[in-house]
Amino acid sequence: MIQAISESPNTIDTNDSQLALEHLLKLATDLASERCTERLLENILLSAMALTGCDGGTIYSVIEHEYLGFATLINKPLELHLGGTSGKDILYSPIPIFINNKTNEKAIVAISAATRKPICIEDVYACVEYDLTAARQMDEKTGYHTQSVLTIPLENHEDELNGVLQLINPRVNGQVVPFTKTQVNLICSIGALAAVALTNRQLIDNMEELFQSFTRLIAKAIDEKSPYTGGHCRRVPVLTMMIAEAVHQYPTGPLKDFKMTDADKHELSVAGWLHDCGKIAIPDSVMDKSTKLECIFDRIELIKCKIEIAKRDLEITYLKNKISSEDGCIEAFEQSENAYKKEVDYLESELSFLKQINLGGEFMSDSFKQRVIDLADKYKIKIDGEVQTILSDNEVQNLNITKGTLTNEEREIINKHMDITISMLEAMPFPKHLKRVPEFAGGHHEKMDGTGYPKGLTREQMSVPARMMAIADIFEALTAADRPYKDAKPLSECLMIMSQMTKHHHLDPDLFEIFLKSGVYLNYAKQYLKPEQIDHVDLSLFTTN
Repeated sequence: MIQAISESPNTIDTNDSQLALEHLLKLATDLASERCTERLLENILLSAMALTGCDGGTIYSVIEHEYLGFATLINKPLELHLGGTSGKDILYSPIPIFINNKTNEKAIVAISAATRKPICIEDVYACVEYDLTAARQMDEKTGYHTQSVLTIPLENHEDELNGVLQLINPRVNGQVVPFTKTQVNLICSIGALAAVALTNRQLIDNMEELFQSFTRLIAKAIDEKSPYTGGHCRRVPVLTMMIAEAVHQYPTGPLKDFKMTDADKHELSVAGWLHDCGKIAIPDSVMDKSTKLECIFDRIELIKCKIEIAKRDLEITYLKNKISSEDGCIEAFEQSENAYKKEVDYLESELSFLKQINLGGEFMSDSFKQRVIDLADKYKIKIDGEVQTILSDNEVQNLNITKGTLTNEEREIINKHMDITISMLEAMPFPKHLKRVPEFAGGHHEKMDGTGYPKGLTREQMSVPARMMAIADIFEALTAADRPYKDAKPLSECLMIMSQMTKHHHLDPDLFEIFLKSGVYLNYAKQYLKPEQIDHVDLSLFTTN
């Protein structure tokens, strides 16, 4: 039957009162300082057991408002300690609070959760009001005898259920006794502390989830704006954390004492996701410029048209000469025809040349640059009554980009994304455990010799995590196969380039050595590079000395 909660004794003696006060004060202190919710809830359960002399107890958490999941389970006579800080999983299935929209009458914890009322049972085997079959069956399996049970729903400040606390078999002088009214009131007070702990954890988890979603939303926004940069924004955080873990575990060298806590790693991960957030403000025409002549469209198509006009002008001149020389000298006509064909062949050859250099994949020599200038000077065409050179000054400037597809002005616009990134991040009120995010994220284009941007920091002025991100950013950019302006490079070539950058004091040599020797480069390659990119790598070639 249900216990008529004992009124005698209604109070506890002085020693018990002192003990209760000490437990409540300790729990209040833990609530303010303990960051591990599992440990805090376990301490609350242990305090409740100590104050009532119980054999055991369980704390349940609420899953999706519909189930009670086992958070921590303790039974001293059975020497059971599962969940919580034990490191042992609780294999019992979550208990549904409702079945077919009705209270689950087969579980006391479900009834307490549904009704939001404490339930105190004096004798499980004598109780007829509730279906306690499950408890009895569990006793049969374990050989334990459950008798007295107290179940308390845990509600937050908004009257929402966020858990259930259950205690079993309080003892006095070794004998199981019913819970007293005083004990019930005390456990309800402790349950209120547990509810606060669960609420705080849920609020923290919700805020963390919101922030994580926000950081990924920025990467997704950049992805939508630029599929190429978006892929970069997703891969750099992954590679950064692979490097961080390798450095954390590396046993030798100058960085053997460098360690990162879980909080440090989380902070670096956030920085990784936000490291290029400033690119959201860079014009698409610059950020995704895949050829030298591309702006809103690839102007090589316009040059094709202009060359066609030039060829047509030559043809018209040739045909006019042919008509005027029909009764004239055959030799003069043949010379005119040969000159016409030579000019057409020259234009077609130059068009092929322009198409090739427009891709930006080859280094532009001075002779190539002069070839572009000569073409521009040699031909003039008339469009809409206006005579103009076959190549405009801007087209000559873009075609004569020495390396890549960006002019100096466009590269400055691209580089400005770092100023925007730092400005955006420094404007955010990061909490204490994320205060270094702007510094970590803002340093991936700095160089060890101080020639990088945006601040020109040297190796000594940069943190180790910021230097890690520089390696991650460069390796991802070199190996990426989704850039519109370059072919995917083989792994060995990418590492050779990075080795040269290290020798020229652009990358941290100690981190680059760990990057190589720990095998991070290969682990990343197997996940993100095309199979044909992964060629043989001789690490002895990539020395950092």
